[in-house]
Amino acid sequence: MNLNRFCYLFLALAAVGSLFSLHPFVMWCLLLNALTLIIYGIDKLAAVKSWQRVPEITLLFFGLIGGWVGAILGQQIFRHKTQKQPFKTYFIITVIVNLAISIGAMYWVYQYGIGVQW
Repeated sequence: MNLNRFCYLFLALAAVGSLFSLHPFVMWCLLLNALTLIIYGIDKLAAVKSWQRVPEITLLFFGLIGGWVGAILGQQIFRHKTQKQPFKTYFIITVIVNLAISIGAMYWVYQYGIGVQW
């Protein structure tokens, strides 16, 4: 099984694991960002050792779905993906899209009361 499949397997486990907490959204964010940080570390190790790498699309996807804080930490801690210009541009776009969707969802919930128990 390649490294990319492990990333998505752990993503699925994080999603299922977060459902069993008192605050599933908060737990999802924590697990996703921790997983993203670990994946950046593993990818940096793979780059140094010339092993199979995590595809950039996977790194970008994890940032898009909310793991961008862990990705930024991983980039700074491991000095990984900080100089590659196309990746940096795509990464910033994924952060902006994630923030826009998150703000839009919060606005929708508070404006229309969807999912809010009164």
